[in-house]
Amino acid sequence: MNSAAEKCKDKIGDKWEKFSNYWRTTQLEYTWLRSLMGRHKDFWEITEDSLEKSMENFKISHSMKDELLDLYKSLSTFEEVPETLKILKEKNYKLAILSNGTPHLLNKLVRSNKLENLFDDLFSIEEVGIYKPDSKVYAMPTKKYNIKVNEVAFLSANTWDVSGGGNYGENFLFLQKAL
Repeated sequence: MNSAAEKCKDKIGDKWEKFSNYWRTTQLEYTWLRSLMGRHKDFWEITEDSLEKSMENFKISHSMKDELLDLYKSLSTFEEVPETLKILKEKNYKLAILSNGTPHLLNKLVRSNKLENLFDDLFSIEEVGIYKPDSKVYAMPTKKYNIKVNEVAFLSANTWDVSGGGNYGENFLFLQKAL
């Protein structure tokens, strides 16, 4: 979300980073609550709902809604991601994305970042109808590839996501960008 909000920081002002963090936190809270209540709604709708709440909370004009949503569809990776993925691919690792995002959104993000030849699979929670950190989500790769859970290395920059994968039994790596 930061890359979307940052591209609008001239319009949003100094509060763009707090706004972006609030939007992301609200988005995640909505996914967790819907999972706990058994009331699934697709991720794009949750993204829109959380944006509306965030814009209202930060007094940001609703005329920016479409612009922010369009920017969300082309979020940028960190600078080192493409090269790191290429190195892993050259070493014959199977690479996949395991995401709360819808298949349409995942495909769009992979294409916009020119990563389409690097992933073997894009796993969306829409296949199981519940959000991370539910174990059904983390089971998708092991079921598809008929492998043991300890044969999966799960990487994330979200502590809650790493906890979910670790709880399922996956080997995990927590990635944190230097500030």
